[in-house]
Amino acid sequence: MAWVYLIVAGLFEMTGVTMISKLHHDKTIRAFFFLVTSFWLSFAFLALAMNTLPMGITYAVWTGIGTAGGAILGMIWYDEPKDWFRLSCIGLIIVSAAGLKLFS
Repeated sequence: MAWVYLIVAGLFEMTGVTMISKLHHDKTIRAFFFLVTSFWLSFAFLALAMNTLPMGITYAVWTGIGTAGGAILGMIWYDEPKDWFRLSCIGLIIVSAAGLKLFS
């Protein structure tokens, strides 16, 4: 169950990062509410995951999901560059997080 909590925490981290950009563009109370709620839920689920999983792996996977997911969402919704180098770096983040899980 801890891995489910960790993945959910990472997804809320992605949402929070996306809401930062949304708030920057729209400056609405709704965007601010979703920003605060997303990060709060992200930290809550992260704390639940850390009750079982080691801190180093948990934090690495959580930030990996947030970083890679945020970059991918930026490419999809905010028309950020989609060049091969950027996609390769995102792939390295995902492989690194998976490697920590597999070899720890």
